[in-house]
Amino acid sequence: MKDSGDRRRRPPPRHYDPYRPYRPEKAETEPDEDAAGDMSEGLVEGRNAVIEALRAGRPIDKVYILKGDRDATLGHIASKARQAGAVVVDADRRKLDAMSVTQAHQGVIALVSVKEYVDLNDILQTARERGEPPLIVVCDEITDVHNLGAIIRTAECAGAHGVVIPKRRSAGITAVVSKTSAGAVAHMAVARVSNIAAALEDLKKAGVWIYGTAAEGTSILWETDLTGPAAIVIGSEGEGLSRLVRERCDYLIAIPMAGKISSLNASVSAGVVLFDALRQRRADQKK
Repeated sequence: MKDSGDRRRRPPPRHYDPYRPYRPEKAETEPDEDAAGDMSEGLVEGRNAVIEALRAGRPIDKVYILKGDRDATLGHIASKARQAGAVVVDADRRKLDAMSVTQAHQGVIALVSVKEYVDLNDILQTARERGEPPLIVVCDEITDVHNLGAIIRTAECAGAHGVVIPKRRSAGITAVVSKTSAGAVAHMAVARVSNIAAALEDLKKAGVWIYGTAAEGTSILWETDLTGPAAIVIGSEGEGLSRLVRERCDYLIAIPMAGKISSLNASVSAGVVLFDALRQRRADQKK
């Protein structure tokens, strides 16, 4: 029998002005834990090499520095790295030795990004330029580089305007991520923020609705309206959404399951939600 009505759950009105940039507030205190991931590509090793990379303005995700008593050179590198927006991580010699390809790291290894990160407002601006309500993917501590690459690829294919990742406890835009994304990194704006929970609050103030993905979510995906300004939050591979991030979601979306396994891989979850959002938006345009 033909469905005579639209049963999707629509959010109440939230003011979205496509011409009003958001006003970010001071971020909350960053966590101290480091991110996991494949560090085999995009490394710069040794003091002079890292100093020159910073001087040349190369985009650097993290700088790993031998913890303990630091000499003046390592202290200088740490200071310059922070000024450049990189995360400085204390690492013991065993970790540095394991990461090193040259085995001549001299107490410092930099992880270089393959592209420049953007600001949250740049992602919103992309949506304005396309004349579309924002569709943003927010990655809450996705540490597997292959998952992040797959999410970026899916986001680009689904027409998302940008991806947001945290500075810490997350994979960065490394060569492995770029390769896994099949080149989508070159076409997708990626913002790296100090704190995901604070970034979600900024997006809310800009008129964007926040949809977290969770197995116990009360909003069934097929019944949830994703045609308006939306940020889709994907939780980490092991723990899902963190508590602070979960509390800032307007809706928790559940993907209906028919099998015996109760959850999907993070990148698959992102794909299911994003392409349903694309389906809804195209159907909405035809009305």
